[in-house]
Amino acid sequence: MLDTPRYVLSRRAVLGGLAALPIAGARALGQPIPPSQEFQRALPPITAADQVPNVMEFEALARNALPPAHFGYIATGADDDRTVLRNHDAFSHYEIRAHRFNNLAHLTTATRVFGAAWSTPIYLSAVSAMRAFHPEGEIAVAGAAASRSMQMMLSTGTSLPIEAVVAARGGALWQQLYATNDWSVTAGIIRHARDAGCPDVVLTADSPGARNNETLRRAMLADSRHCTDCHVNNSHDMWRRGPMFAGLDVSRVTTLAPPDLSPAFLDRLRVEVKGRLLIKGVVTAEDAAIAVEHGADAIIVSNHGGRNEETLRATVDCLPEVVSGAAGRIPVFVDGGIRRGTDVFKALALGATAVGVGRPQVWGLAAFGRPGVEAVIDILNRELATIMRQAGTPTIADIRSSLVVRSQ
Repeated sequence: MLDTPRYVLSRRAVLGGLAALPIAGARALGQPIPPSQEFQRALPPITAADQVPNVMEFEALARNALPPAHFGYIATGADDDRTVLRNHDAFSHYEIRAHRFNNLAHLTTATRVFGAAWSTPIYLSAVSAMRAFHPEGEIAVAGAAASRSMQMMLSTGTSLPIEAVVAARGGALWQQLYATNDWSVTAGIIRHARDAGCPDVVLTADSPGARNNETLRRAMLADSRHCTDCHVNNSHDMWRRGPMFAGLDVSRVTTLAPPDLSPAFLDRLRVEVKGRLLIKGVVTAEDAAIAVEHGADAIIVSNHGGRNEETLRATVDCLPEVVSGAAGRIPVFVDGGIRRGTDVFKALALGATAVGVGRPQVWGLAAFGRPGVEAVIDILNRELATIMRQAGTPTIADIRSSLVVRSQ
């Protein structure tokens, strides 16, 4: 049997810049060249967000725009980065059954979540310290979310005050919560968000301790700048001085995770949170059942983008199990590895109510600011509408499990 050539460079190559080499350079390194590229002329440089054809190509643009350590921060996974890769690769093992003979005259990506009208089943997941990627940071992302009528989740590690981000979004955000080892600080973050008009809280449950981010460490070594250019006193714990911790005594905070994330902790949190409580980081049916039984209003299937642990389980593979554990009692969302509208479609077919994107919004932000984030959103929505048409599903409600099959 002949080996099939691999035309996609490894993630390590992309991180190292090899993806930007011309054909001659790739050939010199022994990289095979697709026949479709052998006689192509060099493309002109991309100078505007609307020139980027797909979400993945924003990653290389972000790498070129950012200092190595800042790109390494968003790119890194845990250990060998294999869970990061699997999050997206797993989507390729689900096939879509296209259907003909349908009335598609009024196709729409609109849906309803928690009884509210959404223009798309896609939302923007929380990402910390967005000013590391663009001077306007979370304000630019919120502006993009507002222009596209999209739900946004704000990180506990936001680099800009929640009040300013809410104003830019023009409405309430979901406040992501790192529940620290000091309950008074945890409660203070919740109250701060509530006072800013954001009562809904998303507990991140998948950050129990230290993590091994080797790609970030390599990127930091490759960065010639001094950390004092960005960090006070060469410190990397900027979250302590972040806007969500303003006015709180953080002297006893040693970790962003509670030491006892037990059902009893969920009960205590449920009392403190006056809005909806979403629990992010659930990947098993057992934990889904616990979340439901202890007051969760929704579950987000997530492995933190592969950043915290090298489980080698893709979130899309965990999704059916978690949906089964929730047993239809609350909505189930999912994030991790979403790069195409077809990925969104597959997640919805497997039971997700909505789908979150993290890294892609940062790539767009780093490359072009707010227009880059808007372009990423537009591409995903356009691709989702395209596959909905091919699958014969005029509405999000028409996307069902029978339209997706698992390949062998």
